[in-house]
Amino acid sequence: MNDQERRARGEDMLKEVYAGDVVAPPEGYAFTDIMLRQLFAELWTRGTLSMRDKRILLLGIIAEKGEPMTFKIQVKASLKRGEMTPDEARELLLFIAQYAGYPRAASMLAPLEEAIAEADQKS
Repeated sequence: MNDQERRARGEDMLKEVYAGDVVAPPEGYAFTDIMLRQLFAELWTRGTLSMRDKRILLLGIIAEKGEPMTFKIQVKASLKRGEMTPDEARELLLFIAQYAGYPRAASMLAPLEEAIAEADQKS
């Protein structure tokens, strides 16, 4: 598969991962070009872990890093794709709090509830 085919595959997977909410930037910016060809075309398309498994792992990492806006984007995509229910997303954050700490998890609470409300509006 050449770079153009991998980029197209990556763009398709980006749409799938984010339930259509994130649009691929135009080609020509090395950071996003490589991200699409590697992360989305190669890693997200692998079938060893389910999309749900990948998302839960990613949510844990994002929460531990203290990235509430990215956490919101990922939760919303997961809800829209049917990978988690709102109750499961809340339970995940409760579990994350035990390992990442309450202050870190608390900063994810409002974005989590916003994602649930926004995903509910789209259904």
